[in-house]
Amino acid sequence: MKNEISKVIPNSIAEEVDIEVGDRLLRINENDVKDIIDYKFLITDEVLLLEVEKKDGEIWEIEIEKDYDEDLGIVFREGIIDKPMTCHNDCIFCFIDQLPKGMRETLYFKDDDSRLSFLQGNFLTLTNMKEEDIERIIKYKISPINVSVHTTNPELRVRMLNNRFAGKIYDILKRLSAAGIKMNTQIVCCPGINDGEELVSTIEDLYRLYPNVNSVAVVPLGITKHREGLKKLNLFTQETS
Repeated sequence: MKNEISKVIPNSIAEEVDIEVGDRLLRINENDVKDIIDYKFLITDEVLLLEVEKKDGEIWEIEIEKDYDEDLGIVFREGIIDKPMTCHNDCIFCFIDQLPKGMRETLYFKDDDSRLSFLQGNFLTLTNMKEEDIERIIKYKISPINVSVHTTNPELRVRMLNNRFAGKIYDILKRLSAAGIKMNTQIVCCPGINDGEELVSTIEDLYRLYPNVNSVAVVPLGITKHREGLKKLNLFTQETS
């Protein structure tokens, strides 16, 4: 269940105010706790009013005074409280699409979530970002984030990611950079597609956003033998690399 608490740290604030495993943290200072980023941001206030739903359905309001950097001492059943945002792309080079069958299910999950980028270092494409998601990154200063760019050419990026929203990437990067958001970027370089002049142009575009674009990693295309039904791609050779 969303917002459910799975662990209360011994001798923590939460334990002192009788928050228990199975309770749900609904609001902090009248703000909904939608995910772990909300939680981390909202608990920095020194005076908190918590709205907690107990296991029996009773709603408690709990007032707390604390240091700004002091955690409440609770762990949520779902790590980011909310469900991870999934990938809406169909990238021509997607490594997950090239995995063999019969492996553990989690290996086939495609996330594309700014929260996981910030918390765990995952790369995201920004294609599933709504306006409110971008505003939230800026408001909460979710930084640094790791972005899979691949190309700043709008038409080419749409083709590579098979997503009609993929072409907006550079506008979003410029907006995030203007707000002071730090970004690490990567380019999966596919011979004959986004290499050569396209690669140079992409790197030059990203360099214009320095220093908020901290890094650009160029990753050569990797393919496996499990590409049945996928687009034919060429690998780099000793000469072309």
